[in-house]
Amino acid sequence: MNKMVYILFLFTLLSSIVNASVNDFCVADLKLPKSNSGYPCKSPNEVTVDDFVFSGLVAKDTTNSSFGFSATVAFVDSFPGINGLGISAARLDMAEGGSFPMHSHPGGTELVMMLEGVMFFGFITSNAIYSKTLKPGDVFVIPQGQVHFALNRGVGKATAIFAFSSENPGVQVLDHLLFGNILSSDIVSQTTLLDVAQVKKLKARFGGSG
Repeated sequence: MNKMVYILFLFTLLSSIVNASVNDFCVADLKLPKSNSGYPCKSPNEVTVDDFVFSGLVAKDTTNSSFGFSATVAFVDSFPGINGLGISAARLDMAEGGSFPMHSHPGGTELVMMLEGVMFFGFITSNAIYSKTLKPGDVFVIPQGQVHFALNRGVGKATAIFAFSSENPGVQVLDHLLFGNILSSDIVSQTTLLDVAQVKKLKARFGGSG
């Protein structure tokens, strides 16, 4: 039995080595539709060095956001070179007193790396809340799928860089899920215990109706 396991292990290892040598990468062909397994690979003859570069993680204006933040994501939809590699990145700039509302990334674990200012991060599980004030040089991990948030607790702007364990971790913001839809305000009111008037006010703010 042990011998069979050893042979199977060697076969799997050799297969992965051969596969890696044949398929060095799979740059996403963004012109083709994305399936559940991701984007199809671009022809190697069409791949350029620019497919492996993302130049958008720069500071942006935070005043246009209701919550006082701006976020830039380097996910596969805008960074084709990371297709199939299980990694991606993002940047968060937050004005003094700003916040990033409750949200989750169903497709990946998040690593927070503070660059500037002070932010209060936390995530919520079924059993506990884990939160911490982060300063430049601090790194904080948020497990996949956990609802989390961020607040600027310092003076002036705060900035953080994020790394994800997926090229397409996705994002689900609770406020948009609850109030950016066409579900009846009465139903939202009954399931959240908020007044109907408050639900309608929030729906108007987040683009929902009903």
